[in-house]
Amino acid sequence: MVKADGPIDFDAFLLLIGKLNYSWTNTESLLIHLIAGLSGMDKEIATVVFLTLNTTRARIDMVERLSKLERIKPEERSRILELTGRIQRQSALRNRYNHCIYAFDSDGENPRSILMRIADRKDKLMMGQVNALDAAAAEDVEAAIAELKSINRDVWQAVRDYNYPD
Repeated sequence: MVKADGPIDFDAFLLLIGKLNYSWTNTESLLIHLIAGLSGMDKEIATVVFLTLNTTRARIDMVERLSKLERIKPEERSRILELTGRIQRQSALRNRYNHCIYAFDSDGENPRSILMRIADRKDKLMMGQVNALDAAAAEDVEAAIAELKSINRDVWQAVRDYNYPD
């Protein structure tokens, strides 16, 4: 990822972002099984609900609200909320690299991401947060991919343990 003289291999970094996106999408889609199991609907109907909710936040909110229904056992609720919390914690890094542009210096070197989001604060706007694409950034992405893989396994285990539609 990092060349001997220091700069990052941008093409390799983009491949890493692609792997992050694949891992994210694959893991987020498992929310279908949680929606189905917690609500008592079949997987086909849960898929329609999942696709109708057009943001990750809305999908996670749905799962969390369903898990908080009185009929859900406390242990099951706690486990589902822990899983959704882990998914949500990974969203910031994913969003950083999916809602940005990439910039370089005049020689086409020193890549960085520039976040394309406005933060509306009390008395000012903040925009264009810049992050270097360096070894630390690559390590963060690799760690997120590993955590998503772990979350994926843990969601599947919960699906099996609670007999949710698979």
